[in-house]
Amino acid sequence: MKNFDTRAYSIADFLEWHNNDLLELSPDFQRRTVWSEKAKSYLIDTIVRGRPIPKILISQKLQSSRTVRVVVDGQQRLRAILEFLNGDFAISRAHNTDLAGITYHKMSEPIQKEFLQYELGVDLLFDLKYEDLLDIFARINSYTVSLNKQEKLNARYLGYFKKAAFNLGYSYVDYFLRASILNKSKVTRMAEAELTSDLLVALVQSVQTNKTIEQFYKKYEDEIGPLNSATKRFHNIMSYIGSIYVPEELAGTNWSRIQLFYTLFTSIGHCLYGLGGLKKAPRVKITKNKLGKARVCLDEISATYDEVVADLDNPSAPKDYKMFINRSRRGTTDTAARVERAIFVCNKLKKNLG
Repeated sequence: MKNFDTRAYSIADFLEWHNNDLLELSPDFQRRTVWSEKAKSYLIDTIVRGRPIPKILISQKLQSSRTVRVVVDGQQRLRAILEFLNGDFAISRAHNTDLAGITYHKMSEPIQKEFLQYELGVDLLFDLKYEDLLDIFARINSYTVSLNKQEKLNARYLGYFKKAAFNLGYSYVDYFLRASILNKSKVTRMAEAELTSDLLVALVQSVQTNKTIEQFYKKYEDEIGPLNSATKRFHNIMSYIGSIYVPEELAGTNWSRIQLFYTLFTSIGHCLYGLGGLKKAPRVKITKNKLGKARVCLDEISATYDEVVADLDNPSAPKDYKMFINRSRRGTTDTAARVERAIFVCNKLKKNLG
């Protein structure tokens, strides 16, 4: 039998309850973990941008003829909101450049009003015993899926690198899906953020193994470093790739293999900007009027890849292609394999584009 109801209450409602001692944030069964200021800022930015946040779970009890709301799940979210309203912290520049360093009281009146009117989804529990509340809290925290590597990074970091990588992921997820580089099931586990993080590392520092990604999340947690320029370069590289291959056409080539898309991206990136780790790779000047020739060259690499794979034991097969294929199949994310694949592609581009 259902013993809860789904409702929505504004932040102003929770503030009023809190100010009148009608909101209990710390029942005995709640976790005692405390959010960092970055985590709080990220939540506030989510609200300011009008994005949804997870539901709050509350119960009610009568106390001296007054109704008190008891928070079963969501105390850290509510604490962050109430602390922001009290002026205890400001929004981080890593989350919102327009409102960076702004506390609630320094916001314009229209933004303050919208903030107070923001509605929180609530499941309201009715007439439950303490033991039942304990059971519900335990059940809520049992329905968790083991986090993959990227999801752990998402949970652990909230700074500049995460924001840059995730924004790039949002920008190009449609291309990645239509080009069959990723599929929807992988995207639900943040594969687009994992890919853009990996590519961003190549622009920030060098072509290298994906095992170093977390170092960049950590390094650029509190400082923006070269991320703005790297982001602009990322967009430009993707514009070149998009001009060479619309996503549906790239899907019909071997460049849709995620390890080879990495090579395509870093090879074009090196030709345009010169990437760290690719000193041995020639830089070919790729202009807009040479995109057709670049397409012919890349199509040839993809087609020859298939031909050689079909008869890999043939001693007359081109040795450079055999090495390229081997590095595309084994240790595909190792630094050496990535560097050698990019050198191979850049050499082919140089031969065809001059």
